[in-house]
Amino acid sequence: MKRLTFLFALFVLVANAALAQTDDTSMPNDDGTFTADGYRNNRKLGRSDSIQSQHKEIPRGMKVWTIDERFGDRKAAVPDTLSYMFMNEGLTTGLRGEYNVLGNLGSPLQNRIFIDRALPSEFLFLDPYSMFIVQPGDFQFTSTLSPITVLTYNTAGNRNNGEDRFKALFAVNAGKEWGFGFKFDYLYGRGYYSSQSTSLFNYSMWGSYLGERYQAHLLLSLNHQKVAENGGITNDAYITHPESFRDSYSEEEIPTVLKQNWNRNDNQHVFFNHRYSLGFFRKVPMTAEEIKAKEFALKSHKAQAVEKDKEKARRQAKARGEKFDEEAYDKTKRSAGRPDDAVIAGDVPQAKKDTTTVSGSDRMTVNLEDSTQMANLKKKDALAKDSTQKWMKDEYVPVTSFIHTLRFDNYRRIYQAYDTPTDFYAQNYFNYGSAANDSIYDTTKHWALKNTFALALLEGFNKWAKAGLKAFVSYELRHYTLPSMTTPSGATVSLYNGKQTWNQHDVSVGGQLLKTQGKTFHYDVSAEAWVAGSRAGQVHVDGHADLGFPLLGDTVQLAATAFFHRSAPSFYMGQYFGKHYMWDNNLGQEIHSRLLGEFSLKKTRTKLRVGYDVLKNYTYFGIQNDRVQSGDNYLVQHNNLSVRQSGSPISLLTVQLQQDFRLGIFNWQNVLTLQKSSKEDILPVPTFNAYSNLFIRFRIARVLDVDLGVDGRYFTNYYAPEYIPGIGSFGIQETEASRTKIGNYPLLNAYANFQLQHTRFFIMFTHVNCGDGGRYFYTPHYPLNQRLLQFGISWNFFN
Repeated sequence: MKRLTFLFALFVLVANAALAQTDDTSMPNDDGTFTADGYRNNRKLGRSDSIQSQHKEIPRGMKVWTIDERFGDRKAAVPDTLSYMFMNEGLTTGLRGEYNVLGNLGSPLQNRIFIDRALPSEFLFLDPYSMFIVQPGDFQFTSTLSPITVLTYNTAGNRNNGEDRFKALFAVNAGKEWGFGFKFDYLYGRGYYSSQSTSLFNYSMWGSYLGERYQAHLLLSLNHQKVAENGGITNDAYITHPESFRDSYSEEEIPTVLKQNWNRNDNQHVFFNHRYSLGFFRKVPMTAEEIKAKEFALKSHKAQAVEKDKEKARRQAKARGEKFDEEAYDKTKRSAGRPDDAVIAGDVPQAKKDTTTVSGSDRMTVNLEDSTQMANLKKKDALAKDSTQKWMKDEYVPVTSFIHTLRFDNYRRIYQAYDTPTDFYAQNYFNYGSAANDSIYDTTKHWALKNTFALALLEGFNKWAKAGLKAFVSYELRHYTLPSMTTPSGATVSLYNGKQTWNQHDVSVGGQLLKTQGKTFHYDVSAEAWVAGSRAGQVHVDGHADLGFPLLGDTVQLAATAFFHRSAPSFYMGQYFGKHYMWDNNLGQEIHSRLLGEFSLKKTRTKLRVGYDVLKNYTYFGIQNDRVQSGDNYLVQHNNLSVRQSGSPISLLTVQLQQDFRLGIFNWQNVLTLQKSSKEDILPVPTFNAYSNLFIRFRIARVLDVDLGVDGRYFTNYYAPEYIPGIGSFGIQETEASRTKIGNYPLLNAYANFQLQHTRFFIMFTHVNCGDGGRYFYTPHYPLNQRLLQFGISWNFFN
């Protein structure tokens, strides 16, 4: 009750603070600009959020963009400041419930929609945390007109089993070119089930310089993940058939397979991209935003000059021993001079008007012998020209760019256990001490350093340059560390014997042809081939094209994406040495090709995606274990993990329809996905996946935007991949006797989502349809949380 009272008081305080602000609901522009159109209609235009009494005008606006990881090309993005779907941003199941999860906030996850699943990374232990770890290509760099701070807090439950997430972002510019900022993200889920806590931490710093000839982006990030592993509950019937037990069990009382087991990941990343461009200058009109910024700068400069003159007069009066009369000084200054548009009355001859009317309008008669009149006309023309030139700017047009990108990634993983059930693992390859014990301390380290040098001929510098062309060469060095072991003479079990290391390097070359300018047709084709090193023979070809055109009063958008990737599996699929899992494989290169088409209609809010994937030498984990009944519970025994590679091709067809409806304040949004895999035993996916969001949207007192609704997610049952605590990843269930299906269960959330100017907040009941006998598993043997009340708030303000 105290927690609810505190949250209510917090909402009230923030609401009052937001009402004290002056802007209407902010919306992003198409170019990623974040501004507030309502400022011009408010008398308190631009005053500081924090110190209104100073009447200081603060320019407000922010642009965000992402960059291409290879070349540093910028792409406008939408800032994370919108109220739409804000209530779902903190859900581990994803914005539309598309992820399989272990139930707790921040737990490992895997996307059920295969075409949206991220491609496997080299350090595969972090793939299940893809929603928390932001890659450089997805990171949003910023440019602000004034410093901006965004604070976000989500909470649910209590201090014993609740979950909390706090995010803070600060961005500032030093002039037009330099931009800086930092982001802090901390997630802590205590867990409603035993031994399930999660603690995820991220700290990122960035800087950018956007000059005419030179541009640079720098990103530094630190990540830490600590996740307690419980191996799932010992009997699914605690959830599906609670009436079959003599006693009733709360969530925290349900027995779990493991305890005192943890996965820890620490990783640090450095990303730096810069380019120098050769080109020329040309005159172009300023944008509306740039005009506003320049007007603000001129007003600020004028105000500073006035204040400087007043301070000088005050010092002079003090030096003369006189009292400075500020009111008289201001009055004198106001009467001095004249407005810029004032007309001087006098004996200047006025232009005569001809009495003849032509086409219903009067014409001015110009006397070419009247020098005064001619001088006035020349002055008027000069003033008009000056006014036009005032809002023109010199634009630097780059023609050729020299590009360098550096990326350094450092990883460490530890799997630690103090209490392992008897016969839980099928194999015991080595001990960490001279005596046998159940402790586990599997570690691995990996770092990678990659440099890319590119030469670009840019599009758009003249009317003939319809496309851009780039060529590049990359060099990557990778280092791996795994445990080593030794077998003493006469011993039956090996002992830990320090570490062993591997070094690999690669050289690749490639190019890109792209067209991004214009409104109708765009394309981007790139290719990369590995010519030397451990991955020689790899080939990546990627292509994307989109076409937009009007049709019957609507806007049709067609897009096509295709790729052909021949890639070596991760190093860790080839070699891994742990106490209970070990393999040394010679794997072939995987071949993955995809064709994806998109069709969308803007007015009808329709989007259709059709994708077709073909995979050869698909590499995956296969998990084998026995579930042996012991009383009311099942013991997991003889757990073993293998790396598999499918020699025959696997095809997967995906059809997804996104259809939104709107009638007045009523909104109904739907995403329906059909998938069909040719080998469900190797690449399982649900046949049907659905998300639906029904809500009403309205505004109270012209300042409070409100969304009230219910959203649901559903997928058909299938043999979903099982989570493997010892490796921190997902694998295919291979033991026929213990294979388990999940799905065929609708999950409903009811929410109230609000935006009060720059403040967003929500209250939501998750899993409102929870009841006894529900099959609410999104990963085999890992139930979701039951009914839960969640709160969230986000406040972004300019200083």
